[in-house]
Amino acid sequence: MSNPQLTVYMAAPRGFCAGVDRAIKIVEMALEKWGKPVYVRHEIVHNKYVVDELKLKGAIFIKEVDEAPNDRPIIFSAHGVPKSVPLEAQTRDMIYVDATCPLVSKVHIEADRHFENGLQIIMIGHAGHPETIGTMGQLPEGGVLLVENTEDVEKLIVRNPNKLAYVTQTTLSIDDTAEVVEALKVRFPAIVGPHREDICYATSNRQAAVKEIAPDVDALLVIGAPNSSNSQRLVEVAKKAGCNNSQMVQRAAEINWSSLIDIKSIGITAGASAPEILVKEVVDALKERFEVKTHFVETATENVNFKVPRILRETL
Repeated sequence: MSNPQLTVYMAAPRGFCAGVDRAIKIVEMALEKWGKPVYVRHEIVHNKYVVDELKLKGAIFIKEVDEAPNDRPIIFSAHGVPKSVPLEAQTRDMIYVDATCPLVSKVHIEADRHFENGLQIIMIGHAGHPETIGTMGQLPEGGVLLVENTEDVEKLIVRNPNKLAYVTQTTLSIDDTAEVVEALKVRFPAIVGPHREDICYATSNRQAAVKEIAPDVDALLVIGAPNSSNSQRLVEVAKKAGCNNSQMVQRAAEINWSSLIDIKSIGITAGASAPEILVKEVVDALKERFEVKTHFVETATENVNFKVPRILRETL
């Protein structure tokens, strides 16, 4: 008996963004330059497969700087860190490399500039996410107020409604963030925003590709990690765009096959920290159960590239 037919719509862009590529390269180059082990504070990017591969190469992942010895290099993750973290490494005279995505660093610089101009900062982001902690940690306690949704905006107590600015986490839902920004502008008409949207190009592009595919498919799989904000948002965007049967999987082994019975079409995308090898693994798993016909849906072309820090470009 032949397998049922399935049309697979492959979203493009998907998977690794320039910031993730750069962060992984930083760990690999640090290992080449200084040998094993190199310490990494927190997951360099939110993907277990990537982290496990780097562990095999000699990276040791830790929660805090004080877990690393003084005489070994330490790397800070792509999500960014509070100012206190590099300060601790400097105090201990450690070699450290900051793998913060340049687009996250841009938000840090914005927040700093607004604060120096006497403005109180409102950050739109997810409580507890490393990027949010890192951005809020650029300024003194109370310098940044966090909002997650329009309800939070209504409850805000600010020092001066005429001296406010907002920044956002780079991996949020574009549509949800627009609603929060609108609520901020209604409540605080004088609020200052970024010159260009803080949500990064990769987040925007991956959400746009999912919006294109979602209305036309019976199911959609997002390859990503549960702690990956941009991957979680892709599932939400797919559901809002018309594909209720959307699920996140880290690997092919996690696919809920019972939810894919009788489907004729499926969309595939991947979060910005998911490698293409995991996408291939999922597609191969589909091919074992279905007669697959593949369509590529490209909504943008990406050619962004970020340089690694100078310390890694210099020879020992």
